[in-house]
Amino acid sequence: MSSNANDDRGRPLSEMRRRRYRRGLNAEMIVAGVYMAFGHRILGRRFKTPVGEIDLIAIKARRIAFIEVKRRASAEEAEDAITLTMRRRVRRAADLWLARNPQYQGHDVGFDLVFVLPWRFPIVMRDAL
Repeated sequence: MSSNANDDRGRPLSEMRRRRYRRGLNAEMIVAGVYMAFGHRILGRRFKTPVGEIDLIAIKARRIAFIEVKRRASAEEAEDAITLTMRRRVRRAADLWLARNPQYQGHDVGFDLVFVLPWRFPIVMRDAL
């Protein structure tokens, strides 16, 4: 990435932020691959709204999964990153996504949490948010 790289909102990135951003994108790509390997179709990535962001949105059969991905050095650090505020933001963003996509409003809705840790298969927790 060049020194004048921007994030997905067009903001310039410092070197440290750029590394974190790339790691986050890589973690989300890994998780998307895991979900697709288990038969899900990815409907959205990094869905941003004024009320919050959803890392991934996936569907399998009649279940829509709103997925929060946390890439950390340990499970403890990943757990510490799950706050009440973050949960609320994801849920509000999911409500907005469903309002904009009425064809999915009759589906079951799940809020999954996935930890991406070094040298481990991602830890997927269904309905954890």
